[in-house]
Amino acid sequence: METRVTIRIAFKLFASLSDYLPEGHRGNRLELEVDEGTTVADMIHRYRVPERSAHLVLVNGHFVPPSERARRRLADGDELAIWPPIAGG
Repeated sequence: METRVTIRIAFKLFASLSDYLPEGHRGNRLELEVDEGTTVADMIHRYRVPERSAHLVLVNGHFVPPSERARRRLADGDELAIWPPIAGG
């Protein structure tokens, strides 16, 4: 039997993206257990965040460009933060 290994991460969605967090959740941060090997792209898809809305993606404060998201695996203790495009005025 295969042993499932999980890691703990923090997942934060900012501004309008917080609407994609589970109903009834307070604030913009989730503490989650996810399978080891989970990527940034996996998390974006799991929470149905539209790709075009995941404008600024940071892991532990470091930018993850769109071309790296499917390969960037999360590690235990990582913080994944996502911002939508911000309109200025």
